[in-house]
Amino acid sequence: MKFWLYDHSTNTRTTVEAKGDSITIGRDDTCAIVLKSPFIARRHARVILKGNQMFVEALSRAGTRVANREVSQDKPARLDFGDEIQLGQFSLAPISADRASAGKDDDTDLQNKLMQLEQQVHAELLDRMNLRVTGHINKSDQAFVSQMLQQLDQVLTRRVESLDDGVLDYAIRQHLGRLVSAEVVRQCQGRVQTDYKEGDDRLLDPKREQQITELVSSLVDMMPLLFDPTSVGEDLAVAEEAFDDLYKQQAGSIPKDLSRYIVRRSVSKDIQDILLGLGPLQDLLEMPSVSEIMVVGKDHIYIEKNGVIQPTSRTFFSEEILMSIIERVLTPVGRRVDTSTPLVDARLPDGSRVNVVISPLSLAGPCLTIRKFGWVPFTMDDLIERGSLSEPCAAFLQGCVVGRQNIIISGGTGSGKTTLLNVLGAYARPNERIITVEESAELRLPQPHVVGMEGRPANVEGRGAYTIRELVRNALRMRPDRIIVGEVRGPEALDMLQAMNTGHDGSLSTLHANTPTDAMKRLETLVLMAIDMPVRAIREQIHTAVDVVVQVARFADGRRRVTRICEVTEINPQTHQLCLEDIYTLKSAKQPTLRHTGYIPTFAEDMIEQKQIGVEVFL
Repeated sequence: MKFWLYDHSTNTRTTVEAKGDSITIGRDDTCAIVLKSPFIARRHARVILKGNQMFVEALSRAGTRVANREVSQDKPARLDFGDEIQLGQFSLAPISADRASAGKDDDTDLQNKLMQLEQQVHAELLDRMNLRVTGHINKSDQAFVSQMLQQLDQVLTRRVESLDDGVLDYAIRQHLGRLVSAEVVRQCQGRVQTDYKEGDDRLLDPKREQQITELVSSLVDMMPLLFDPTSVGEDLAVAEEAFDDLYKQQAGSIPKDLSRYIVRRSVSKDIQDILLGLGPLQDLLEMPSVSEIMVVGKDHIYIEKNGVIQPTSRTFFSEEILMSIIERVLTPVGRRVDTSTPLVDARLPDGSRVNVVISPLSLAGPCLTIRKFGWVPFTMDDLIERGSLSEPCAAFLQGCVVGRQNIIISGGTGSGKTTLLNVLGAYARPNERIITVEESAELRLPQPHVVGMEGRPANVEGRGAYTIRELVRNALRMRPDRIIVGEVRGPEALDMLQAMNTGHDGSLSTLHANTPTDAMKRLETLVLMAIDMPVRAIREQIHTAVDVVVQVARFADGRRRVTRICEVTEINPQTHQLCLEDIYTLKSAKQPTLRHTGYIPTFAEDMIEQKQIGVEVFL
């Protein structure tokens, strides 16, 4: 049986073959497939063939995964063609007999050939234009851009003609798939698209563009989609699943000249993105299903899609190009990165967070992390539908916001704290004056009277910085009814607690912590960063300020759920620790919904009398 073997550490890919119905994988030379790595056990795993079925058995505790699912030693996992076995830095994928006998290149090989074409086009264009650093191209110089486009068109015309049919078909399939996804998103947004132009119009043929528009529209029309703003994730999943079969039905009817035009169009856009945009990141930023982009050196680009981190086949041509694109991201916001300042935070114009780390701090090459800002705002109904929390729990939290309880949302990185904060903030009354304070503006509230403030880092001269603490202090002078702090991570914790204790009830914030108890301890630590005062006094401030703590978590399968809702009740007279009482809990990831513990919060009676919640939320 044959397997594709991919080594993520060296970015190399080979084919290995093993015989028999029991194929052992490990570091030992007696194994059928030998993987020489200190991260691989002597006998790491075994592939078992039973008739037409395949199973993977873990032989060690070193870690074996199949299709991103952990394989336990006592329970073999089913393996299908297309699934990957992940061991250390290696990935193994079985090759079906039909595919092996046909001798066709798989998508990875075709992607590599397409990348080689783009590298050749890029290198030849740089030689023709006598360019060395693409990050300094002046996009406003129209004469220069026009000359560059003419040269690009000449290079593409010659090189695309020499492509074999396999690469042509792969490039067309990838490009049309991206256009179909873009059209699904456009229709979910309610926007009408008359064409699918990409890149500079000077390289586009109107007649061919009309043919592409008709082709994409016909593919989308054959898909059973809802086209609703809240269903964009589901529609994209349906479109991605149905596209390959629909494309196969249409591929034979695509004229040869249109096929080559589509490939030229695709490669032209990629080269223009490298020269004038964000290179291979440009398309990823436009994909709604991608929530995070992680670049590790020039050879590795990972994405978080539907809550799961996965590698992509995209790479940068060189580290120089990667650094030039990082420069394009940072320059518009007045930031820079070099060996003297190798770590920097910034954000894109749409609000997406950006973090950059380069040498000497990063040993893997330049690292760029982009947490995208989603255009689709979640509602409480969406969170209930996704299983993030139950209906009684949602009604309780809604009542807490309307009843002006002070709420802290705690959780780990990427657990959904800001999403839940945005959902809860939307329940504030329309006649209230709301001040939001964030390091990177992400909140989108529907109320008419919202004043948003965003912190500003120091400029290249080390001046002009405005911290979150300064903004929270200033917010107190702006006559707010509520103050919403995007995230408390420093001495601003003291000012936020004082705001909650001085008539600004109903304030909300988020905090990094693994449990509600840890959140209270971390809040104490953050206050101590601002002022040296007795811990007992800090705890009294927290006790009188914070009413409810909501804990959120992200599970291994990518789902984000509320796991606990607690009330801060008192300070224990013996231990002098803050006491938390669970109102709703989620004991394990397998539990279907949050359950009420039986505890009735001290403020519930007032909320029921004011009809902000009903008794049924505790039943």
